[in-house]
Amino acid sequence: MRAIVPALLRDLASALPLPPRNRLAWPGYFPKGTFMGFLLRWLGAFFLLAATFNPTPWNYVAWARTAWGEQTPLVVFLGLILAVIAMVYLVATMRSIGVLGVIVIAAIFAAGLWVLTDWGLLGLDNSSLNTWLGVLVLSLILGVGMSWSILRQRLSGQQTTDEVDG
Repeated sequence: MRAIVPALLRDLASALPLPPRNRLAWPGYFPKGTFMGFLLRWLGAFFLLAATFNPTPWNYVAWARTAWGEQTPLVVFLGLILAVIAMVYLVATMRSIGVLGVIVIAAIFAAGLWVLTDWGLLGLDNSSLNTWLGVLVLSLILGVGMSWSILRQRLSGQQTTDEVDG
């Protein structure tokens, strides 16, 4: 039995077609890691923004307001850590899609929300829901910004390089 299983797996693996050099040309093939990479970058942005501010009492801003008197050094320390992580996301987003890209993506989401409210599927009178929608849209913008260079490289096949002044 032990000799049959590896032989069976080897035969099964040899029967599978190998993707061509241009992986996007192979029907049904999704480049490895693209979706999962975007998902992880978006989740990182979502948790960053939700940890910084959300409509619940469980966020940095609400905690910092109540703990400022007794735990000022810890409030400043955690605020600086959140600020550094946010700067990494913002700089990467601005370098990859720029201000125009941010405006276009925000306009797409705003138009989608407009359609949902016009159809009666979404009511915007709930301030908590509006805050969560803002966190969601901002995190999607940051996730797209962090993943745009990789996505553009996969779609076009062209490498992205940084220009160095000097």
